[in-house]
Amino acid sequence: MAKFTKETFIEGLKEMTILEVKELVDAMKEEFGVDPSAVAVAAAPAAGDNAGAAADAPKTVVLKDAGATKIAVIKLIKEATGLGLVEAKALADNGGNIKENVSAEEAEKLKADFEAAGATIELA
Repeated sequence: MAKFTKETFIEGLKEMTILEVKELVDAMKEEFGVDPSAVAVAAAPAAGDNAGAAADAPKTVVLKDAGATKIAVIKLIKEATGLGLVEAKALADNGGNIKENVSAEEAEKLKADFEAAGATIELA
């Protein structure tokens, strides 16, 4: 079997959806008995031109209001963060950071998903 490198793994992660990453994390918990989501790892931006540095800067996705469809928002929080039901509900009730230090692309996707569920999201 060919060696599976760190670079190959990271490239594969870049192509996954949030749900697929969550399923991977759950499988790693089951297989190895560790929680890889306990360590937040952000992909480093590629070295080179800094013209798009502001657009590529890490973003924080902040929940301002869960809206009228709070249950749908709680489900999205659980999927995006891996939090349990109680923690996800508390975040939906009180607002706060959903994810920190994510790429602008992922932040925009999360914002769109949450806004489609009726939540008010701010990117910081």
